[in-house]
Amino acid sequence: MTSALLVIDLQNDFCPGGALAVPDGDQIVSGINALMETFGAVILTQDWHPSGHSSFASSHPGKSPYEVIQMPYGPQVLWPDHCVQGSEGAAFHAGLNTTRADLILRKGYNPAIDSYSAFFENDQTTPTGLHGYLQTRGITDLTMVGLATDFCVNYSALDATRLGYRVTVRRDLARGIDLGGSLAAAEAAMAAAGVTLQ
Repeated sequence: MTSALLVIDLQNDFCPGGALAVPDGDQIVSGINALMETFGAVILTQDWHPSGHSSFASSHPGKSPYEVIQMPYGPQVLWPDHCVQGSEGAAFHAGLNTTRADLILRKGYNPAIDSYSAFFENDQTTPTGLHGYLQTRGITDLTMVGLATDFCVNYSALDATRLGYRVTVRRDLARGIDLGGSLAAAEAAMAAAGVTLQ
């Protein structure tokens, strides 16, 4: 077994009705559950922010959601408060088959830095530990699904490719936010990096 399915941030706050809803984010759940059955290894990631996280617009007086500010590690989109630790919004979508997960990786819990990627925080150097886990299991190929295509899926795919994994993103089982063309830009960046887009 050298391949794994990485299900990214399929949480209530990213689904319709959530604080940072991705259009049709809930429409991919059943397809992802079915796909799990074809993989020997399944990993779920979970955005897991403390209250007052630095990526929240509410933490910056006078700023609004979706504005971009400069952080010590570079540009940061400011988001509505979302996926706060222990909240219903941070929970996985109720329809997701979480019992198939070998590993649930929580990210974004450092209050000073956001973490889109499943591999690194947004400074691009602080690891989450996922790479070491995959290495010890001998996994070389990753198929990625989930939310959102143009942020957490994109960053995870680019980092995985940079680390030497063969990466496939199932566009039919991912959905994007698409802020000002971010979806097309993300897909172009992934394709240029050698990610297989299906």
